[in-house]
Amino acid sequence: MPPPGPGKPRPRRAIWLRRTVGFVFATGMVGVVVGGIAGYGLWRTATADLPDHAWLADYQPPQMSRIYAADSRLMAEMALERRVFIPIGAIPKRLQQAFVSAEDQNFWTHHGVDPFAIARAAFTNLEAMGTGRRSIGASTITQQVAKNMLVGNDRTIMRKVREAILANRLETAMSKDRILEIYLNEIFLGAQAYGVAAAAMNYFNKGLDELTIGEMAFLGALPKAPNNYNPNRYPEAAKARRDWVLDRMAEDGAITREEAETAKKEPILARGRARPDFVPVGQYFTEEVRRDLNSRFGPEQTTMGGLVVRTSMDPALQAATENALRRHLMAYDRRRGGWRGAVTKISAAPAEWMPALEGVPRVPGMLPEWRLAVVLEVNAREARLGWAERPGPRDPAQPREGRLSMEDVGWSRPWRDGRLGAPFRRMADIVSPGDVVMVESVGAAPASQGRPPARGERVALRQIPQVEGAVVALDPSTGRVLAMSGGFSFEKSWFNRATQAMRQPGSSFKPFVYVTALEMGIPPNQQLLDAPFELQTAQGIWRPGNYGNNFHGWVTMRTALEKSLNLVTIRLAQEIGIDKVAETARRFGVMPNMPRVLSMALGAGETTVMRMAAGYAAFVNGGKFVEPSLIDSVQDRFGHVVWRNDAQRCEGCNADVAAGPPRLEDKRPQIVDPIAAYQMVSLLQGAVTRGTGVAAAKGLNRPVAGKTGTTNDYFDNWFVGFTPDIVVAVWVGFDEPHSLGDGETGGGNAAPIFNEVVAAALHDSPPVPFRAPPGVALVRVQTSNGQAILEPFRPGTENAARPPMGGNVASGGGAGAGATASAVDSSLGGLY
Repeated sequence: MPPPGPGKPRPRRAIWLRRTVGFVFATGMVGVVVGGIAGYGLWRTATADLPDHAWLADYQPPQMSRIYAADSRLMAEMALERRVFIPIGAIPKRLQQAFVSAEDQNFWTHHGVDPFAIARAAFTNLEAMGTGRRSIGASTITQQVAKNMLVGNDRTIMRKVREAILANRLETAMSKDRILEIYLNEIFLGAQAYGVAAAAMNYFNKGLDELTIGEMAFLGALPKAPNNYNPNRYPEAAKARRDWVLDRMAEDGAITREEAETAKKEPILARGRARPDFVPVGQYFTEEVRRDLNSRFGPEQTTMGGLVVRTSMDPALQAATENALRRHLMAYDRRRGGWRGAVTKISAAPAEWMPALEGVPRVPGMLPEWRLAVVLEVNAREARLGWAERPGPRDPAQPREGRLSMEDVGWSRPWRDGRLGAPFRRMADIVSPGDVVMVESVGAAPASQGRPPARGERVALRQIPQVEGAVVALDPSTGRVLAMSGGFSFEKSWFNRATQAMRQPGSSFKPFVYVTALEMGIPPNQQLLDAPFELQTAQGIWRPGNYGNNFHGWVTMRTALEKSLNLVTIRLAQEIGIDKVAETARRFGVMPNMPRVLSMALGAGETTVMRMAAGYAAFVNGGKFVEPSLIDSVQDRFGHVVWRNDAQRCEGCNADVAAGPPRLEDKRPQIVDPIAAYQMVSLLQGAVTRGTGVAAAKGLNRPVAGKTGTTNDYFDNWFVGFTPDIVVAVWVGFDEPHSLGDGETGGGNAAPIFNEVVAAALHDSPPVPFRAPPGVALVRVQTSNGQAILEPFRPGTENAARPPMGGNVASGGGAGAGATASAVDSSLGGLY
């Protein structure tokens, strides 16, 4: 049909079509504009407060720090999360691919967001609508890193948008390997494991390089739902998911189809992590190391920095030190402490005592070999006790019985009117049925009055002593602390009495008075007066006295120190000046701010066991200052040494051998001249050989030097001594200072502990003499008891005529005018 002429109207259908097209176009344009505006608004909202992602390029996940003993055994682990960081280069390629195949097959090609995975997930979820099945996600590995590290887990559309934007930025800012490295070290995989290394240990007790293909696939199956694929609880689900990952790995070419089928036949054997063997001793040492690390690196770096800390602790010596201290504290407690009664009381009925006893909490401070037992029956000379014992950790408790005889409780005595009473004569006076007590097995039950041995084990009564103590053993050449115990039990009290308790050192401080005199040129055979002494103070008349209230007249400096004569020490300090003694105490690090009063010469100030050990170390090492150190080196997570104990630096150790042999450069300050230090060593040898510290050297068969210390009213007992190879300081006393009892001295309580520690430290080493410095003059002289010895003199003083010192019987004022002793002290007087 011919087109309409100029005057004819167009067909209505054409007009409708044109209008429809125009409307659709206009609507589309409006939609595009509105959508663009909405999209721009959504983008601005999503990116308004996005976190900075740049720091992830240098991010290192929290990693546990480890502390090692001197023999490289593990002492402790410090961590908020048990994670081991593994660089991507050390993670096997197939393990990487197991996670990529399971979580993000297009990881190596997409740019943070996978549109194909999104479309596939949308189609699958639409098909599953109304079926009750859980919808699937399409998050890439990059998106999971963004979610875990930056945006959180909120289940909202806005979070997914922010996650996608950040994923795109992460892909621009860092490499695929770096993203995968963060993911594999951060992801939670169940069993308290963060990261693949921790998961491999917790599930299979293996390193990453030891995993089989099936085990790698199992780890790759876990991110979806770690708890739902626990092989111990859901073995079928775990195997089905593992096999699915194997199929995906074969599909991606990471493994062959034959390898996949072989791996599917492999059972999932979750062995669980075998915890490393920790050194069972040294809790006080470990805690002191942790405090040191906190002060140097801060708490966050200490617990999450992946530090490798190598300490100076010798585990064998540490165990011997703790055992010696505990044994002697318990011996004192049995001698002076009396029996303080049962832990608690329960029913002794046959059907009731076991469940009741299992409900009694462990007593803090109980030794591992002790157990709680209930008294079931008591007769005149023995008691029958019962306790619960488990053959294995998951085995049911089994009843056990033992016998407690009067022979094993002979030490127990009651307290009456503040004093120890006579020993108990009947078992019924000590325990009664239902008493819960601490006991230790000591073998088979003994025969009684000609009858055969009683049924059950023989046990001995135990109690935690109230008296405390501390020991420090260190190397005088380097200051390395080899062993340290800060009390009877770390479980009972974390307070470290070796480093935190400030106590009076008593006569163990006197060597710092005498070394001051020796350094001034006063020789060891100088005559000094031992006679009554009075000093007028603001508080009244101070009358110090010797232990035993006896006087010896004119004696040599050597005799005065060996007999620990207080009056001689006071006079000597007054003659040389208490200011000089205070300066010596500061140089040695024993008392940095000692009051300038004469009573300080008798050890009335306060110091710590650690400081005393370091101070005495300067005597034996030729007068060099000693800084105690518990840490040898600290490495960061990459193996770089970030701190090292450089007491002696090796010059030339890294140079060419042709340049000559290396030499140790000792940069420690010289705090006393070597001759005075050696003279002090000789005097302290006499204190052990002929003086108050005889018990310290018993059976050691080697040169030993040292000094006892006993404070007023027997509040503190000390012995600080050394051999050429080791310095040991020992303190015994109560946390709340009160008397240990009449006659309880440093020579009786502290010196035997020193003896046992040194015996353990040097048992297989040959005796070594103390080294005399160049220039010292050794002259044979006769001591007050007629023994001939070699006395060390400063050159030129061995034959010089010397007038006696300290002839004044009383003095008022001078350097000691500010003495802070009691107004009148006519009994014990000073310190012993």
